[in-house]
Amino acid sequence: MPGPFVTPVHGDLDLPEKVDVVVIGGGIVGVSTALELAERGVSVALCEKGGIGQEQSSRNWGWVRISRRDPREVPLMAEALRLWKDIDRRTGRATGYTRSGIVFTCESDKDVENYTRWIRHLEPWQIESRMLSPDEFKAMFPEAQFNVKGALYTPGDGRAEPQIAAPAIAEAARDRGAAILTECAVRGIETSGGRVSGVVTERGRIACSSVVLAGGAWSNLFCGLYGLDLPQLTVLASVLRTKPLQGGPDQAIWAKDFACRKRKDGGYTIACGHENVVDIVPNSFRYARRFLPALREDWNSLNFRLSSRFLEEARTPKKWSLDEASPFEYCRVLDPKPEKRMTDKALLELSRAFPAFAKAEVDQHWGGRIDVTPDAIPVISAVDDIPGFHVATGFSGHGFGIGPGAGRLMADIVTNRTPVVDPHEFRFSRFTDGSTVRPDSGF
Repeated sequence: MPGPFVTPVHGDLDLPEKVDVVVIGGGIVGVSTALELAERGVSVALCEKGGIGQEQSSRNWGWVRISRRDPREVPLMAEALRLWKDIDRRTGRATGYTRSGIVFTCESDKDVENYTRWIRHLEPWQIESRMLSPDEFKAMFPEAQFNVKGALYTPGDGRAEPQIAAPAIAEAARDRGAAILTECAVRGIETSGGRVSGVVTERGRIACSSVVLAGGAWSNLFCGLYGLDLPQLTVLASVLRTKPLQGGPDQAIWAKDFACRKRKDGGYTIACGHENVVDIVPNSFRYARRFLPALREDWNSLNFRLSSRFLEEARTPKKWSLDEASPFEYCRVLDPKPEKRMTDKALLELSRAFPAFAKAEVDQHWGGRIDVTPDAIPVISAVDDIPGFHVATGFSGHGFGIGPGAGRLMADIVTNRTPVVDPHEFRFSRFTDGSTVRPDSGF
């Protein structure tokens, strides 16, 4: 099933012999890290096994939101919002970013109570977010044909276009001197005296003193090669987009049965508001205990299934030598088949809520694999066991909007600058230092 069309980024032909930092992974976090480093005068090569932004960075909803995040992500997302406001000027390219506002609807009095409590997390940042009464919701959406108990509205939230954002940031990084290498899988890292000294790619070696792994759903496999246990599983998210449509809401809106946001072309990106598919794989058993708190919290929204994915992952080599092809070279792009049943149901429910969508013409369905951690927040951290090795992954479906902020924080850590926000909550060692690792809804 072909994913969405992504603005192509043609990779550099020449492999640099030496750089300061190699970034592994060309998603929104990887390219944002590369841009930050290049702007600081750090020599950087970004290596992507496929094409820039072709996995989850182009398959997400396109929301740029601070609302309803885990409170531990709020400081970093506040920085990301500041960066998004200037992203088109900074890159010299369109990303489709606009502050349209995002609305989360409430089905029950308990929802209203929870969302009202959540707003307190934005008070230190002076970011407006407020509860709408049912009458205020109706005034904002006079075309809506469903009732709500209330809604959380954050006018400073917005949207951007995933299919053009990561490519725009990658090209901006190249403008500032970064090497952008596509179809160039990194097979592994080399060390000298116990610290990073280079990487081996399918096209040859690059000497470097630091590496940033921003490999999304592939990060667990890469870390495992070095005995690093990164607890990570994936969730299948399914999305559809429509052709241009008149009469739909300008604000992005979330409800239990649907979520939608307007696209730059006038169409809409639509998905189910709460339901995703989880394929049972060997790591499901390995990490079952660690993910138990998250499973308890989201049990009703997860559809578990046994599929061919189990054997695919079971057969994937966990060890390989750097002079042979790695698993990353046999799968350039994760392009899972979407659960069309879910997206079609979401469109049906949306058309009942907003009659204009009854006329919507579906242009495409696609699927994407979201990489998740047990506490549903990312790792943005140095790895103590391998000096010079860093990880930026596990964004758990929240990575697109926070990507520019994550890139800035990762660059701060790599270059030993005072970090833009306290990175303590995102440390890699939280999985092994006895910390309680579980999601925090902020309620």
